[in-house]
Amino acid sequence: MSEALWIDQPEDLLRRLENAPARIGLDTEFIRERTYWPRLALVQMAVGDQVLLVDPLVPGMPQAVAAWLDAPGVLKVMHSASEDLVTFKCACGTLPRPMYDTQAAAALAGIGAGLGYQKLVEQVTGVVLPKGETRSDWLRRPLSPAQLEYAADDVRHLEALYAATAGRLRDLGRQAWLDQDMDRTLANAARDDGETWPHLSLRSAQFLDNAGQRRLLRLLRWRERYAREHDHPRSWVLDNELAVALSRDPPPDAPALQRRLDAQPKSPRRLGQAIWQALSTPLPDEDAMPAPAGDPDRNALKRLQDAVARRSAELALPDGVLASRRHLEALLENGQWPAALQGWRRNELETALSPLLAPAVAAG
Repeated sequence: MSEALWIDQPEDLLRRLENAPARIGLDTEFIRERTYWPRLALVQMAVGDQVLLVDPLVPGMPQAVAAWLDAPGVLKVMHSASEDLVTFKCACGTLPRPMYDTQAAAALAGIGAGLGYQKLVEQVTGVVLPKGETRSDWLRRPLSPAQLEYAADDVRHLEALYAATAGRLRDLGRQAWLDQDMDRTLANAARDDGETWPHLSLRSAQFLDNAGQRRLLRLLRWRERYAREHDHPRSWVLDNELAVALSRDPPPDAPALQRRLDAQPKSPRRLGQAIWQALSTPLPDEDAMPAPAGDPDRNALKRLQDAVARRSAELALPDGVLASRRHLEALLENGQWPAALQGWRRNELETALSPLLAPAVAAG
């Protein structure tokens, strides 16, 4: 079993970069329950035959970690990295490039879709990992021996997962598929500027009239901005249910809004004036606001899903890897291929799906 070392000197971490291997395992522990932005609490790095448990709370350590993340000759092997990427960007100001995600690789290699780290480790190595520290307070110091062991385990087996998945991808000729997916994942993490049309992600928005949808868009845009600026979870600022209720049945003036907020124990009463300002102030681009999609044509969607399933079976890909229901609904809505289906996915699907899309779009 690889040795675990506690690293609390930035100079020590930077010195190790001078002899960095071509590939490291990488993971984080972070806290986000009471904030909008994740707070980096621990960085785990599998470097050769050692596990480095890096304390990012030490001044200067985030910059030392950033140097590793930016090292172009070091492949960063991670598992289900999307939240870690947001955390790294927030704490270190950069992202791990180049990157290899073993969860994504396992899916493209036909091993399984959305496999958790523990399950994939057991499947590949036979090692059964404990799950006892998943909700620990990672900001406390010192960390307990159980926390340290759990954290080290999160990167100890990444090399084995890399070897198992990279070999299969190479044999299948799918390394380029993973490269495209990694580029898109990193681009999404780098952008992270919030949704332009956040009302589209709320199913209840489709039951509002146009004026109600505009009000909802105003509230959700304001909520996102306030949550980011004040580092609060969105639901602490304004929950979805209240946002939709105010959009559907808006109060006539600010005092009426405040009375409604005062009548609800968990409402953001102290933000009444700001909510009124957001609710009643038109946005400069709301005339271009797309309407929420209604329920899709079930028969047309089923035909697309069946075609995707057939192609997935031919490629020996797990369900959901080639195209999700949400992406097929978006494709069906206007015939435009969403970003998530571009690249290799479109190459594999366009021949089968295009004949099914033409009549569906024409009928719409």
